[in-house]
Amino acid sequence: MKKLLLSTAIVLGSLTVNAATTPLTTNSINQSVTIQDEYTEVSADAIPAAVKSTVEKSFPGTKLEKAYVNEKKHYKLEISNGDKKYTVFTDAEGNIIKK
Repeated sequence: MKKLLLSTAIVLGSLTVNAATTPLTTNSINQSVTIQDEYTEVSADAIPAAVKSTVEKSFPGTKLEKAYVNEKKHYKLEISNGDKKYTVFTDAEGNIIKK
């Protein structure tokens, strides 16, 4: 009987040692939420000069295809360079928010 209790204690002790040495793995999940404001299309003439200047300097050789503005005066510009198309977001002062 003593041998049975002793062997049980040894087996249980070895299981807890193995469990303690198992490396922990963690999974991280990054979520991104984009809140899209309502943009309305505007003509190229309605875009401020600072915005046009920023686009010309940052993206030389591109052509403005479409322009949109929201109530916060953020501009969504669709530009192209040959067959490549880009969407750029700027504020009214010409600072790029997102490329």
